[in-house]
Parts: sequence; C-alpha cells; structure tokens
Amino acid sequence: MSKTILITGGCGFIGHHFVEHVYINTDWNIVIIDKLSYASNGFERLRDTGCLNADRVKMFTNDLINPIPEGIQKEIGKNVNYIVHMAAETHVDNSIKDPKLFLDNNINSTLNLLEYSRTLPNLEIFFYFSTDEVFGPALNDTLFKEWDRHKPTNPYSASKSAAEQICVAYENTYKVPLMIVNVMNAFGERQHVEKFIPLCIKKIMNNETIEIHSYPDKKRSGTRFYIHGRNIAAAVLFLIKNGSIGEKYNIAGEKEVSNLEMAQLIAGYMKKELQYKMVDFHSDRPGHDLRYGLDGTKLFNMGFSLPLNFEETLRKTVEWTLKNKKWLEE
Repeated sequence: MSKTILITGGCGFIGHHFVEHVYINTDWNIVIIDKLSYASNGFERLRDTGCLNADRVKMFTNDLINPIPEGIQKEIGKNVNYIVHMAAETHVDNSIKDPKLFLDNNINSTLNLLEYSRTLPNLEIFFYFSTDEVFGPALNDTLFKEWDRHKPTNPYSASKSAAEQICVAYENTYKVPLMIVNVMNAFGERQHVEKFIPLCIKKIMNNETIEIHSYPDKKRSGTRFYIHGRNIAAAVLFLIKNGSIGEKYNIAGEKEVSNLEMAQLIAGYMKKELQYKMVDFHSDRPGHDLRYGLDGTKLFNMGFSLPLNFEETLRKTVEWTLKNKKWLEE
C-alpha cells in the first residue's frame, strides 16, 4: 500500500515546492492542509505546478489554530504515515507589529497537530519545520549546531522556538515520532513579493531605490545564507527516508551572501543599474538580526548534497519571475 503524507502549509512558498517534489519523486498520497492566508496566494502556486487537481493530492482548507474538524479527519483517514508541519506565520516585521497573532498561530497550530498525531496508529514521523532564527544572531563567523541553545530575538523566532520545545515534550511524554529541521533563507519561483529577492527584482525593474540593511557604520550590509526552495524540498524528503527519530537537522544554505551583493547579482542578471542606499535598520528596529548561521555538516555527512547550484538557480529565478510578473503584485 502506498504511503500517505500530510503536509501543512502546502500552498505556501516552501510548502508548494515540497508538494511538487514529493509528487514527482514518490508514489505517495499527498494530503494538504492550508488556511489560505495572504501568503498562500490561494491555490495559485499549486495550480502553477499542476499539483492542485492531481490524482494523488487531496486539499483541505482549515486554520490549525483550531483542532482539525472531525469531518476533515474522517476524509483524511487514519492511514497517515508522515506529517510535515510547514504551516506558520513567518514574516518578522508582521510578528513585531502583532506578536499575539504569531504566538497564537505558530504555537497552537503545532499543539493541535501534535494532538491529532496521537490518534494516528501508523504514524512514522512527525516532521517539524523550524528556522535558523531560533538560535538568534550568529556573530562573526558563528555557525550553530542542531542542539545549541536557543536565543530568539523577535516574536516570530520565539514562537518557533516554543513550538520546537513543545514537540520535544510530546516526543518524550507521548512518544510522538519526532524529527525537527532548521532551515535558512529560502528563495525561488513564486515567492511572496514582501521577501527580499522578489522585492529587489520589482524595485530594479521599476528603477526604484532599494534599501540595504546595514551595520551602524553603513559600510557593511547584513548577510544571509540563501537556499532554493527545491533544495529544501529535496533535503526534507531525504531526511524522511534517511533521518533518525528524535534528531534535529540543519539545512544550511550553500553560500553566504550580503544583502548588497545579492541586490548587485540580481541587477546584473537583469542588466540594469542598481540604485540603493545603506540603511541602519537594525539599530532602529529591535528584533532584526544582521546575520544567522547554521552548521549543516550533520546532514551532508549523511550523504546529502544540494541538487541545485546557488548562482544558477538565482539567475533562473530572476528570469522566471520577469516572465511571470503576476508574482510581483502585492
């Protein structure tokens, strides 16, 4: 009998890449639960990939801040083998404006899903999808390992850290078969325009000035490790097949790139002049960190390698986005 995987947030940016990857690379039945918030852009991402009405895909609309209704549970059935919990409120700026929304959503959704998982007799893995931000700022060249101490600096990262701890508690207390993954900055096709890379594409296309977050001296910009959504999808599926219950894994970006360098790369691919100004957002906006860092050695030592190259996927993302400008609309 074919396996069944339940993916929350499957209409979101990383979620839809993972749905597509599972659909192409397995014969599993796919169940998606998504509340279709503004970040999901409706079913458009799944429609673009051809997965929305595929024969092995079931789609349910539900806000996991509440328990999964009995009717949806009945439709899903009890033969769920894997749960991959990707659904979350993720935008740091929004978490600073409305922290209660983020804490309610990211913690309660995880708690409700954990409770639901306890009703599934064939569950093999509860896979919690977390962020590099739970560790806080990575000063100098720091790269955090999986079990390093958390030090979240904003409501978003605090909500993800708290949800991780609840997952660990459910593993210890109720033997939920847990795996946790921490992920770095994702990019790729169909990303919401509030994120830095599509925002750069839009501003460069419109000859607008880009604000580059910098250190107080306004000479050095903040940095991120970027990784394409399809690389993340490949890593998650690899871990489902090869990871160990009770373990945490870091999915590290291939290359550390400064905000200014990223904007310059995008402008270069677009063959347009970059207009920018360095802005010391960090000092004026508590909760924003200029650098995060994860040590991905553990995953790579298991034999995983990133299937896609950073520069090539960035160039293709820029080209694809310019051909599909609807994804640059608010």
